[in-house]
Amino acid sequence: MHYFLTGATGFIGKFLTERLLNRGGHVHVLVRPGSELKFTALKSRFPHQADRLHAVTGDLSMVGLGLDEAFVAKMAGNIDHFFHLAAIYDIDAPEADQVKANVEGTRHALQAAEQLKAGCFNYASSIAVAGLFNGIFREDMFEEAEKLVNPYLRTKHDAEKVVRNEARVPYRIYRPGMVVGHSKTGEIDKIDGPYFFFRLIKTLRDALPRWMPMLGVEGGRLNIVPVDYVAGAMDVLAHKPGLDGRCFHLTDPKPHKVGEVMNIFARAASAPEFAMRIDARMLGFIPSAITGGIGKLPPVQRIKKQFLNDFQIPEAAVGFINYPTKFDCRETLKELQGTGVSCPRLDQYAGAVWDYWARNLDSDLFIDRTLAGNVKGKVILITGASSGIGKATALRLADTEATILLVARTREKLEETLVEVEAKGARAFIHTCDVSNLEDCDRLVKEVLEQHGRVDVLVNNAGRSIRRGVASAYDRFHDYERTMQLNYFGALRLIMGLLPSMTANRRGLIINISSIGVLTNAPRFSAYVASKSALDAFSRCAAAEFSDQNVRFTTINMPLVRTPMIAPTKMYDYAPAIQPEEAADMICDAMIRRPKRIATRLGIFAQILYDLAPKTTEIIMNTGFKMFPESDAAKGKSAEAAPAPAPSSEQVAFQYIMRGIYW
Repeated sequence: MHYFLTGATGFIGKFLTERLLNRGGHVHVLVRPGSELKFTALKSRFPHQADRLHAVTGDLSMVGLGLDEAFVAKMAGNIDHFFHLAAIYDIDAPEADQVKANVEGTRHALQAAEQLKAGCFNYASSIAVAGLFNGIFREDMFEEAEKLVNPYLRTKHDAEKVVRNEARVPYRIYRPGMVVGHSKTGEIDKIDGPYFFFRLIKTLRDALPRWMPMLGVEGGRLNIVPVDYVAGAMDVLAHKPGLDGRCFHLTDPKPHKVGEVMNIFARAASAPEFAMRIDARMLGFIPSAITGGIGKLPPVQRIKKQFLNDFQIPEAAVGFINYPTKFDCRETLKELQGTGVSCPRLDQYAGAVWDYWARNLDSDLFIDRTLAGNVKGKVILITGASSGIGKATALRLADTEATILLVARTREKLEETLVEVEAKGARAFIHTCDVSNLEDCDRLVKEVLEQHGRVDVLVNNAGRSIRRGVASAYDRFHDYERTMQLNYFGALRLIMGLLPSMTANRRGLIINISSIGVLTNAPRFSAYVASKSALDAFSRCAAAEFSDQNVRFTTINMPLVRTPMIAPTKMYDYAPAIQPEEAADMICDAMIRRPKRIATRLGIFAQILYDLAPKTTEIIMNTGFKMFPESDAAKGKSAEAAPAPAPSSEQVAFQYIMRGIYW
């Protein structure tokens, strides 16, 4: 037998081609000029049958598909089945493109089938022809379609109308439901239908434990079918005699509601399920003028748009949540009985569908998560770059194509860092600045913008820490003033100096090196924690103001890091602490992901515990406060030559349980 296919290189077409080749037939495939590589890829799927796959040059936009006259003359009367699958299935595609491909393309395909004197024109329509019909749509219904509210619904309806009214060869029509991946392998090559909600499910899985009950929507019934069922049914029904002029619903006879579909895929993803689902019809008593008016408010529209953008959900897809149509497929099932082709239940193959998406189509797989890719060509300013975390961060960036601005008070130490950074091939510059001096901060901002034009990433790393209990600081109010001056006012001065240029360029990232102490409320660090808390609070407020200008703020609640800053406290010689290079990795992670916050699990747990049981947290902190004494430096004694006292077993155990928290 000889078959002619349009859309053979498409999703359904690949699987239908396989079925037809397995019948021993020759398959002639329409190939648009410039798309030869797609045909080559199709042939590579069937290496042992490739000699029966034939490319035919043509185009949907041309009358009669623009088929070569010699081919038409040779094959006229020899094409047993003409399958027309090519179409635009994107609900967001421009209407003109959909009319051209779906309606006119179908008309041109019919013309070609007539020229070839095809035995039967098999047309892949869609359940979209029903529009938003409220009720049961039978296979013998067509004109009864309702609410063809978008171009996709309208063009699929009009295209089927072309077949019904203009065909001069025998025809059969197939209306598949929402087609998802292969029921055994999950294979699919596009994101559509329920796939639009996979990122939301993945986000919930990554953020919440599986047992957490979620609130969701119930919605209408989504008719979902795997591609192998659609291809198998089309193959069987096309070859069965006596079915010309009929229409077949290739649908699930027992479709699930939206909430059930979400839960089926949530189980497949090991994500929390939607235990309580609200039916939108419960709000039907509210006048549409009110709900419509609220929905059109600019803040509501913006929040909705941001939510949809974050999870890559087309706005048009939201309209199908309350899908009102049910599809009667009893006649199709009767014809398929005994053929070995049947529609599997969604919960039987959802795992394969999810797994294939997660491994091959999740957009996160195609995001450049390398440091080099995310900072290439960017100007990055690092304060406190002469040692510790700042220097380690500069060295991590030295392998990239970023421009690194090294900032600290002492030129000599900066030059040492510069030598190491440039030795790795980096483009780097040094700028001296005392960040605790606000006038010097203003000078630095002016100098940097004049010499480099902009700053894309500001790393507020320079800081001062004072370990001293409040009772030991009654006469040392200046401790609080100078800590606030550097950690808060200095950092704030740089942020406010650079924000105008960042907003003008509509891009910027401000990384503030904060402290785990902000989350744990560490005793003896009231001056330090207060200054870092102030910067954290400012950043949270400012982030909301600049959210729509592509300027992001990331706070890193850093645990104890073994740097020169903690050296005066000799007990830290024994405390578990991360290395500057590990801290630099956290900063580089912020440049890649640009999250709101980076913190250790212990830090986050401590914050949650304080919110839930503040008195319990206070007792734990007081235990640590009593267990670890004031340092000699805090008492006003010189500690440079003093040996570090050996910690007790209780202190060692406590420090390791509270790993990363400083006492």
